[in-house]
Amino acid sequence: MTKFILAKKIGMTQIYQNDRIVPITVLESDGIFVTQIKTKEKDGYNTIQVGFGKKNKISKALKNHLKGLGNLAWLKEFKIDESEINNFKVGDKIDLSIFQEGEKAKIVGTTKSKGFQGVVKRHGFHGGPKTHGQKDRLRAPGSIGPTFPQRVLKGRKMAGRMGGDRMTLKNVKIIKIIPEKKLICLKGAIPGKRGDLVEILVK
Repeated sequence: MTKFILAKKIGMTQIYQNDRIVPITVLESDGIFVTQIKTKEKDGYNTIQVGFGKKNKISKALKNHLKGLGNLAWLKEFKIDESEINNFKVGDKIDLSIFQEGEKAKIVGTTKSKGFQGVVKRHGFHGGPKTHGQKDRLRAPGSIGPTFPQRVLKGRKMAGRMGGDRMTLKNVKIIKIIPEKKLICLKGAIPGKRGDLVEILVK
């Protein structure tokens, strides 16, 4: 059975497990609500749309779509098999109780945004030598290509916007679930900053 939930990143810490220190990321989720069921016959694909979090103001169109479910901050879709679609109905609440400690999950998040960065930080370039007349060329990219075809070729590693990308991690172990505090602990680092949305999927 496909199990999924949305959670908010709280931060990182570490715990002892079998006399070893294990780094963990702590996520918080008070549950998600099924907001729409999309089927292959009607929409062309089978997904469950869910909502998570609270927001002060939402648009009239969204308020009508979420009638009776409150002002949900985030909406996401999860693909499921056609045989499982009848297990859900609009308004159902899904919480952390569906998961078990020790399960392996697929995690999707957004990496930290770092703005415009140079080639040394963005791509790991070594830069030029510090001496012999180089002066201020230490972190410069150097030559960027041949004389032909008189333009910058696509895919060339250069300075530019870094971070803010969607990232997927596979086989992330669920270390601990604390239902009374609405917390789930995953092994290792999870993409994103504190307060960012994280998708958790177990198949």
